[in-house]
Amino acid sequence: MKHLKATTFLIAAALAGQAMAQEAGGRLDIVVQPEPPGLMLGLVQNGPTQLVAGDIYEGLLRYTTELEPEPGLAESWEISEDGLTYTFHLHEGVTWHDGEPFTAEDVVFSADVFLRETHARLRASLAYVDTIEAVDDTTVVFTLKEPFGPFISVFEVGTMPMVPKHIYEGTDFATNEMNATPIGTGPFKFEAWEKGSFIHLVKNEDYYIDGLPYLDEVYYRVIPDAASRAVAFETGEVDVLPGGSVENWDVARLTEMDGVCSTGSGWEFFAPLAWMWLNNREGPTADVRFRQAIMYAMDREFVRDVVWNGFGKIPTGPVASVTNFYSADVPQYPHDPDKAKALLEEMGYDGQTVRLLPLPYGETWQRWAEAVRQNLSEVGINVEIDAADVAGWNEKTSQWDYDMAFTYLYQYGDPALGVSRNYTADRIQKGSPWNNVEGYENPELDAKWAAAATMTDAAERQAAYDEIQKEIVEDVPVAWLLELEFPTIYRCNVHDLVTTGIGINDGIRNAWIEQ
Repeated sequence: MKHLKATTFLIAAALAGQAMAQEAGGRLDIVVQPEPPGLMLGLVQNGPTQLVAGDIYEGLLRYTTELEPEPGLAESWEISEDGLTYTFHLHEGVTWHDGEPFTAEDVVFSADVFLRETHARLRASLAYVDTIEAVDDTTVVFTLKEPFGPFISVFEVGTMPMVPKHIYEGTDFATNEMNATPIGTGPFKFEAWEKGSFIHLVKNEDYYIDGLPYLDEVYYRVIPDAASRAVAFETGEVDVLPGGSVENWDVARLTEMDGVCSTGSGWEFFAPLAWMWLNNREGPTADVRFRQAIMYAMDREFVRDVVWNGFGKIPTGPVASVTNFYSADVPQYPHDPDKAKALLEEMGYDGQTVRLLPLPYGETWQRWAEAVRQNLSEVGINVEIDAADVAGWNEKTSQWDYDMAFTYLYQYGDPALGVSRNYTADRIQKGSPWNNVEGYENPELDAKWAAAATMTDAAERQAAYDEIQKEIVEDVPVAWLLELEFPTIYRCNVHDLVTTGIGINDGIRNAWIEQ
């Protein structure tokens, strides 16, 4: 049996913290943008909700910046040699914020009932699960129908948040009145929400890990304008600017201020990868030569260095370089306008206009769209920018009403969790902008994606994904743009803000302020 004990991680954490003693107390002010649509993490999984609710709710496991699992609500676990049985041993003495005990029955209810209904991304992984059983109050066993290689990676708070059975059992989950005042097991409790202004969390005095959390309270501040968020940090109104809070050109100026620190860490689990959807169904983008020409035409290094101020990394294909099973052994697409022109001539491109839909997330993305249009026009591709607001972008992409469209999606640590969903035919579903929107179909690769997901040997999975990446990069179903880096900016007297692969989303329990 594979066996991992919590003590291993606690000892490592203690050694790492010997250099400076943590101080208890204090208040942290963090920007959240945009304002979350809700805080019930089992119902809403968007970025702002996860940022706030990741310290109200918890998962069975957390993940290091190297994507290794470590204890969460489960203090230890075993995986059977055949990869079919996952046994979790829960911390004793854990209570919900209303004082009710947290038990294995809550785990069964959360995963097997609540989240199967509400969490589409997790539901795909739960399809591999045969049974979830509470052996006793602190032991729960997941038994799989067949091996699923990345299953150990689905237990973080945003993917499988634990929800209280005593509050939700037998109710309409979406309309339960407690959604407005979320109850979790996490280090902070919900206190108040003044819409348009702030969300206030307070220390969970009954948290099951002695000494945690250190902070007394956290305010998540809603400041809609990017320039105003930068000013709020400059004036000391807020202490932390999560990644993406300010425009890129403000990052260098803010990080040069005295007493200000920044880190690009804390995104390893998400590994946000930006690309352009390319409509594989019709028009010039349905021709692989046109898609390859787009890749050669784009000066991605210029975009990284100028538009993104040096933040990020040029991707080689569908799997980000920080994600498990990445391979760089794929066809390359350097900036080569001559190759782009040759491919366009070969296919007989007649100058037909293609529509480019930017991502309406701020000035940086608008500049990016203009840079791409300029690159494509230089090789003879006629591009018309089709601007839209967030609702319009959602509508156009989910209804496939575009030729090229900017997006970025999370990878969740494993190709079977966050990558394959964008390329397999079974994930072509009109109405959703989060799956195979481009309409790419390759039955042979679909079979390879499916086979790789069920492999338990890491070397075999790596070989399988090496082959998949090499083949799909040749087809260019989408135009890969940039592995995004969203630096978190914070006061240097705030310590241990980012300690896991999801960063601030579950990091406030360890954060402390040097007085």
